[in-house]
Amino acid sequence: MVYIKDEGSTFDAPIDFVWKYLNDGDVHDAVHKTARNPKFEKVSDITFIYSSERLLRGEWAPDKMRLTMLPPVGIALEFLEGVLAGSKFVYIYSPNGEKTGIDVYGEFTSKQVPPGKVESVAREFLESEYRDDAPAIRAAYLAHKDRAKK
Repeated sequence: MVYIKDEGSTFDAPIDFVWKYLNDGDVHDAVHKTARNPKFEKVSDITFIYSSERLLRGEWAPDKMRLTMLPPVGIALEFLEGVLAGSKFVYIYSPNGEKTGIDVYGEFTSKQVPPGKVESVAREFLESEYRDDAPAIRAAYLAHKDRAKK
């Protein structure tokens, strides 16, 4: 098991807009090129089970995670199945005017990855999620601002 603390990233949009984006299932899912065939199962008003096939380490494999949405503070996630099964982490969002800070804290584990490589696989996952979301949020927010000017 490896502990990861990843602080200091930002999204170029205010926190309310980021939450709208995160909750727009089809739009949000479409930007993630490392996940396909997504399925959501509502467990409660704030908790969902998300199943998909995920591209990690160059291979597609099924995974499943529990997401608990705690707006505007963050999201708690636990991988239930897949390469990172047993991993638990949180995204914490911080409002900063026209930007939103995003920090990640968690413990990552894997029965499929050698212990010395768990951190690199976990960071690969986190980086791919951010790499997809950051430009999509920025573009959507700029389009939103343009529409508001008209």
